[in-house]
Amino acid sequence: MKVGLTGGIASGKSTVARVFAELGAHVIDADAVARDIVPPGSPALEQIARVFGRQVLRPDGALDRAALAALVFADDEKRLALEGILHPPILEEIDRRIAALERSDPGRLIVVEAALILELGLQEGYDALVVVWAEPQQQEGRLMRRDGLSPEEAHRRIAAQMPLAQKRLRADFVVDNSRDEAFCRADAARVYRELTRLAGEAARR
Repeated sequence: MKVGLTGGIASGKSTVARVFAELGAHVIDADAVARDIVPPGSPALEQIARVFGRQVLRPDGALDRAALAALVFADDEKRLALEGILHPPILEEIDRRIAALERSDPGRLIVVEAALILELGLQEGYDALVVVWAEPQQQEGRLMRRDGLSPEEAHRRIAAQMPLAQKRLRADFVVDNSRDEAFCRADAARVYRELTRLAGEAARR
């Protein structure tokens, strides 16, 4: 069973993904895949440098993710250009990893943690969609603390994604991360039990 795990930036997707992994799921993190496809000398990184300039590279030739983020989140056209470069190889690598896991361990849940599942219209490729919910002001506060952003920068990054209220309406399951981490983890475990029950029912058909 393939599960899409999504939400907004700083909504708590990674916390929920860790709970799912602890409970036995295979988790594919789209952000980790994005890092894996841009090592120094890779075609994707060379294309990024051509489009955005060498200032987005560190002295060792690696991608300066903070510099790139500051550039693209200040300009919607640049953000869309970056997504056009990165999304095809990211999606291809995710599909490759899913196929490998389905061959090697077909009985376990495969969870893909990705922020833009709904924005990219990818939800139909999953058997279930889980959305992690938090209030917008909580997202902003967490993002400012985590990344050292100003309120304006945090608001701009959140506004670049579909509002969580809309994502919540399209979810099969919602994990509530509007309280403390213990509550979020308990709610994630509840959803995981439901997913494994559904996976078991599907396997018996």
